[in-house]
Amino acid sequence: MGIVVVGLSHKTAPIEVREKLNFPENTLPDSLRKLMEYEGIRESLIVSTCNRVEIYASVQDSAQGIDRIKQFISEYHGLPREALEQSLYVYPDAQGVRHTFRVASSLDSLVLGEAQILGQLKDAFDIALKTKTTSTILNKLIKKAISVAKRVRTETRLAEGAVSISSAAVELAKKIFGDLNGKNVMLLGAGEMAELAAQHLLGNGVKNIMVANRTFERAEELAKEFKGDAIRFEHFPDALLMVDILICATGAAHYVVKRDMVSRALKERRNKPIFMIDISNPRNIDPEVDKIDNVYLYDIDDLQSKVNVNTEGRAKEAEKAEEIVTQEVETYLQWERALDAVPTIVDLREKVEDVRKRELEKALGSLNGISEDQKRAVDLMSQSIVNKLLHAPLVVLKLAASSPDSGDNTIAIARRLFNLDKELKRPGHKKAVEPDTAAIPDESRESKSKCR
Repeated sequence: MGIVVVGLSHKTAPIEVREKLNFPENTLPDSLRKLMEYEGIRESLIVSTCNRVEIYASVQDSAQGIDRIKQFISEYHGLPREALEQSLYVYPDAQGVRHTFRVASSLDSLVLGEAQILGQLKDAFDIALKTKTTSTILNKLIKKAISVAKRVRTETRLAEGAVSISSAAVELAKKIFGDLNGKNVMLLGAGEMAELAAQHLLGNGVKNIMVANRTFERAEELAKEFKGDAIRFEHFPDALLMVDILICATGAAHYVVKRDMVSRALKERRNKPIFMIDISNPRNIDPEVDKIDNVYLYDIDDLQSKVNVNTEGRAKEAEKAEEIVTQEVETYLQWERALDAVPTIVDLREKVEDVRKRELEKALGSLNGISEDQKRAVDLMSQSIVNKLLHAPLVVLKLAASSPDSGDNTIAIARRLFNLDKELKRPGHKKAVEPDTAAIPDESRESKSKCR
């Protein structure tokens, strides 16, 4: 039994391919149930975002599981399998564990350190839990991945510093104003860049957003999305007196915001500072505006230089994060390997318990006239003897199983030494199929360095 990850991302496929393989959130339960019908798939989880589509599965056999998952993707989306092969990546076993931890820690994201993917992974996990398509293996894997992501955020500075034009703009605004709570913002233009900037601003405490756009309907649409106010484009100069932060991204080929209109607004504001960000190309704010006292103007080159510095910083922090991932992968694999000993431990306990009960029955049959209390005392004594005799071999089995070198060999010797395989062939014997996680040693359980 192993873990496999099959999927594609912004690194391997363009958006026109990714969108064809998308699993809408409302269809995920049905998709998971269909996947579980394929032979060899024990547990499953689907993560589907704008940047990646990935299937995580616990499978009976890795090679077979990968083949079945590819077959599922092809049949579910009605696409030829050969057309998918060049875009799909495959991570079996330890590689799958490492990939899962890197995804959760945003080391595989388009923007290093972004927090969105962890939330998306949690949402996908919640859906799989409710659909009952995960169990011991994937539950452990995803919970551990979440723990690893939190450790990365706690022990590195991977998430610090803006690494997009929009987030850099917000970071500069915070340096000028400190707290952005209560600040009034105007978006001049309603394109993608303006929308991203608005999202970052709302995430940093801004409550009041005005949207001005040449197409008023679009301004109304975006304003409604952010619970703000739409104003007609020709009226934006009059509204400048209420604006603390202006983000301009109109796409016009000329200056839209001019020095004279800003000067008038500043006088009416009694020289309260205005922070202006021109993320248009070509620029839409006259550079002469920057010469006005209490006006702080930044253009796209200013923002890009800040992004470059922060990106370099994140790359250094990513190296630390990769080291954490490597440590945690080994911890997880030790836990996984320890599961291999569980069936042998269960079989050994069952065999010894059968022997104990038979011998106890013989002994009690020859001890005529003893009381019920005395019978219980003999029973407890026999249990104690068995537990003490089993303690040492069980500890050795658990520790050996967690080692990549000696686990399989030790388990095989134990089964031969105690004649377990022959014993299991007797009529009526039922072998345990679900691993007893309580039998796993404490040192191989979930890392105690949980942050979340």
